[in-house]
Amino acid sequence: MKNAHYFDDDTDQVDLKAKYEKPKQPNWLFRRIYILTWIRHYDREKAISDLIAGITLGLTIIPQSIAYAALAGRSSEYGLYTAFIGSIIYVFFGTIPQVSIGPTSLMSLMVLQYCYEKPIEIVIVLAFLAGCVELIMGIFQLGFIVSFIPSAVNKAFTTGTSIIVALCQIKNLLGVKLKGIPTPKAFFENIKVADAIVGITCFLILLALRQLSSVKFKKDSPATRRLKKLLWYISISRNALVVFTCGMIAYFWIQKSSFDAIPITLSSKVDSGIPTIKLPPFAFIHGNRTYVFSDICRELGSGILVVPIVAVLANVAIAKAFVKDGILDASQEMLTLGICNVAGSFFSAMPTCGAFTRSAVSQASGVRTPMAGIYTGIIVLSALSILTPYFQYIPKSSLSAVLIAAVIFMVDFKPLTELWKTNKKDFISWLGCVIVCLAAGVEMGLLYGIILNMIFVLLRLGKPKLEVNLKKCDNLIYVHIKPMSDIYYTGVELIRTEIRSACFLYRNDFPIVLDCSRFMLFDSTFLEMLNAVAKDLRENNVLLILQFFPDKHKEFLNENSNIRFANDRTLSELIVKT
Repeated sequence: MKNAHYFDDDTDQVDLKAKYEKPKQPNWLFRRIYILTWIRHYDREKAISDLIAGITLGLTIIPQSIAYAALAGRSSEYGLYTAFIGSIIYVFFGTIPQVSIGPTSLMSLMVLQYCYEKPIEIVIVLAFLAGCVELIMGIFQLGFIVSFIPSAVNKAFTTGTSIIVALCQIKNLLGVKLKGIPTPKAFFENIKVADAIVGITCFLILLALRQLSSVKFKKDSPATRRLKKLLWYISISRNALVVFTCGMIAYFWIQKSSFDAIPITLSSKVDSGIPTIKLPPFAFIHGNRTYVFSDICRELGSGILVVPIVAVLANVAIAKAFVKDGILDASQEMLTLGICNVAGSFFSAMPTCGAFTRSAVSQASGVRTPMAGIYTGIIVLSALSILTPYFQYIPKSSLSAVLIAAVIFMVDFKPLTELWKTNKKDFISWLGCVIVCLAAGVEMGLLYGIILNMIFVLLRLGKPKLEVNLKKCDNLIYVHIKPMSDIYYTGVELIRTEIRSACFLYRNDFPIVLDCSRFMLFDSTFLEMLNAVAKDLRENNVLLILQFFPDKHKEFLNENSNIRFANDRTLSELIVKT
């Protein structure tokens, strides 16, 4: 055979250990300030790709930031503060080029839940405290915690959150100004026709523009390729185009008449200028009340822990979706997210995390390194310094249309049929998590999913599957008990019960062979059980043979004369001898 190599006794031995040793990890400083690992290899090609991706992402993040600030019940500038600081900080510490840190529907929903009708200072302190918790999680390398949240719960959480965001924005989409949950009659009676027309029209246009990226041409030529690229750029810039067009129409309408003459609801006035760097407001006066740090913590309650955990869950899930080599430093992502939130609190930003839709835009735009965030941040800063006087002309219904069009495609009901066929427990987790999210809030839905799956894990550990067979070796018969999953101390009582049942069934006529290859974390509970079982079997003249038992634990059982140790080769000899 061509290129084949045959080895005989005279062939030189290869030093496999030296050749295939594990690559050395970068220096601690390089791993933490991650820009140092790739900036030395940064070239012109990467710079151009990042510039295109950064500009594209900037056009996407500006209208989203305004919309997400509105969802959180805050004015537009706070969404933009969050967008620019997250984009810039991630450049220096982030590990995944595609991840876009900034305001998200999830974080806005959490802010709305914990800070509804509360001073903006409480939102800023929440960002600081969430960042501190995320930093602690990163420093102590608690990235493994995310592994305890199964995929079914993660999907259900995303679906439930998306439905809540869409439902929350329907009132603004149709111009309904009633507080709380109105009755169907009151809801329809208070629909503002002008707002409804603008909102629904914007929503339909956004859906139509979204389809432009999937247009296919019969012929593949340079002209069609250029046209396809143009349609793709229009498609990913659809949010900016719709918001900009609506704002321009409202602006010219007002210039010809007045604010009072326009029939649609507009956004509130936005403070102009770049935010100043200042400490988070740990004490402030609002109205007739003085808030100190303890009062703020009392107002936030469980949000101090729930918000960072939810942010970490979302961020790591997005990072996993875009990581190239399958190796993700979850702890570094936690550290980066923590720094983004802590630094953001000095710029009056809201809590932040990664956004899947923007990350997908980044990926499609050909991003090469996190440097794209610099260009995105510059565009957002330009908008803050130049465009803020014009944000008040943006119709609220158009922002609601942007939010609904963004989250509606994140609602996924496929698990209903898939999980029902494959795993009923995951189906219960998914369905229950969605229902609890809608009924009691996103944090309760997430908590429900985690606790339910932990119960499933504990039940599995407490009741492992065992295979009990009667086998024959050299005309001698024995009872073979083999665990089908890993056995921890929680499952030892089941093993004892199975051994007793087998002895009762076969009237103590055959030796018991227990496969110990799946035994995990040997402790006193394991050893006490084995000694107790051996003692019971000895009273009935039945031998206990432990197959594949670790050598280092044999000394604790050697005193028991009714126990033997064996592997595949010695098992037959041992049984024959017995």
